Amino acid sequence: MSLELESASVEQTQEIAQQIARLVEPGDVILLNGDLGAGKTHFTQGLAAGLETPTVPTSPTFNIMFVYEGGRLPLYHFDLYRLEDADELEDIDYYGTIEGDGVSVVEWADKFEDAQPDECLAITIRILPDQTRVLSLEPYGGHFEDIVAAIA
Repeated sequence: MSLELESASVEQTQEIAQQIARLVEPGDVILLNGDLGAGKTHFTQGLAAGLETPTVPTSPTFNIMFVYEGGRLPLYHFDLYRLEDADELEDIDYYGTIEGDGVSVVEWADKFEDAQPDECLAITIRILPDQTRVLSLEPYGGHFEDIVAAIA
């Protein structure tokens, strides 16, 4: 069951993410796709707030990954925008991290579709002409279908 949600503000986008944060478990992966400025990092900030992470995430574009601890679960925030080749995922321990003890959020995940886990929640954020955002949630796997159903 896919789901589309509209968001008229940063706060609404973050509230959607907070709802999802209440339902995630260790090893969960959320893939975020959308144009520059669509709201991927704002979504991640909402997810961190929902996980009760004390630090507000910033875009990891130049660092590739940030780790946020101190909340209900560790949050691993990847930004694959600057990576050129899928081999670089090994260099940053991408596979080991997404199978780990926290929740992984992967911005620009569509750059490396073969690296996406079989079970995940894929979210695409589109910007409408009036600047409203549409978040399209596509669950892969029963656990993520349950998450989408719970927030529908």
